[in-house]
Amino acid sequence: MDMGLIGLGKMGMNMAKRLLRGGHSIVAYNRTPEKTREIVKEGAIGSFSIDDLVSKLSPPRVIWLMLPAGDTVDEYVDTLSSRLAKTDIVIDGGNTFYKDDIRRAEKLRNRGIHFLDAGVSGGIWGLTEGYCLMVGGNSDVFNSVEPLLITLAPPEGYMYCGQTGAGHYVKMVHNGIEYAMMQAYAEGFELLNASVYGKDLDFSGLSHLWNRGSVIRSWLLELLESAFAKDQRLSGIRGYVEDSGEGRWTVKESVDLDVPAEVITQSLFKRFRSRQEDSFGDKILAALRNEFGGHKVVKK
Repeated sequence: MDMGLIGLGKMGMNMAKRLLRGGHSIVAYNRTPEKTREIVKEGAIGSFSIDDLVSKLSPPRVIWLMLPAGDTVDEYVDTLSSRLAKTDIVIDGGNTFYKDDIRRAEKLRNRGIHFLDAGVSGGIWGLTEGYCLMVGGNSDVFNSVEPLLITLAPPEGYMYCGQTGAGHYVKMVHNGIEYAMMQAYAEGFELLNASVYGKDLDFSGLSHLWNRGSVIRSWLLELLESAFAKDQRLSGIRGYVEDSGEGRWTVKESVDLDVPAEVITQSLFKRFRSRQEDSFGDKILAALRNEFGGHKVVKK
């Protein structure tokens, strides 16, 4: 199947490679041409402008976006909307907020262009392991691009989730769950590390053990095993944790729907805390304890 791909970051580049290895024809574009030249060496057809990309695809065209969420996606959707024709298909595979999908789908629909939102999970391992795909939009359009999904995903690794926005909504919740799972592992190993037994424990070996029949086994533990194997106490890593937006959206959605999501919310706030050094809020707590109870304050 022919497909255009816009965005050759870590995910987009590996997705292009997997599709090429699966026998699909990929016309690739990236804002920085070096990435385009790189994927051409793997067998893709290179394009160095959107007009060139569109001209190299046969109708009905399928164009997959792997771009940072937000204004960048709007920019490319606007550009494509004036260049594509009726029955062409745009797929957004980035980590987009689901309400933006609804707005963009309507804009393209007015021109007769189809839109699918695809939540993509798999990270840098997707090239070899496959990508878990959660797709929203028109079911007939979904069916028409299924050959691409079959190649990208592992067996039983893709799903039609419903109307426009459903794919990214499911991916948003997926990432909220991911935040909470990661936080649980972090707290458990921090407790072990602080205990009298911690200095003698092989954390990489323990991660491996827990993936052998334990109820807490997971791919995250496999990755943690690998991280500990490289650095047993992660001494070369600073505990500074960014977030890419989906956790915030999940928490906001829980507020809007009056659904308690305490663990996911706390895991998000923990990431905020990780970025603070000697926070003002903690200074207030220390000062108050000293004022009402005479508790010791640690001076700088």
